[in-house]
Amino acid sequence: MTPFEIVQLVLRIALALVFVGMGVLHFVPGPARGMAAMIPPAVRVVPPRALVAFTGVCELAGGIGLLVPATRVAAAICLVVFLVAVFPANAYAAGKTERFGVFATPLVPRAVLQVVLIALCLVCAL
Repeated sequence: MTPFEIVQLVLRIALALVFVGMGVLHFVPGPARGMAAMIPPAVRVVPPRALVAFTGVCELAGGIGLLVPATRVAAAICLVVFLVAVFPANAYAAGKTERFGVFATPLVPRAVLQVVLIALCLVCAL
């Protein structure tokens, strides 16, 4: 293995742990309620709890997919799409710490984190 391949492997494992961990939280009652509340009113055409469950499954599948060589690239690309798709909920919750607690990361740090996660997913896809 080249040094870059080792870095990719470590990165894939770390990202898989992050996405699987966050995916699991979508099915824990307290955090799931908080995530449902973060969904902006404009996209509440689907019940918020259903969206939370769906995004939890996406994170679980994406995290596991990063670890499977045959699905690594597709998983990384899907996670990039996922990160873009959920950003409006994070932007909606930004700065509303009194309502959303730890899920209300201020907008600029959250945007930077999203860009970093997207970049890391793309590195995993190489």
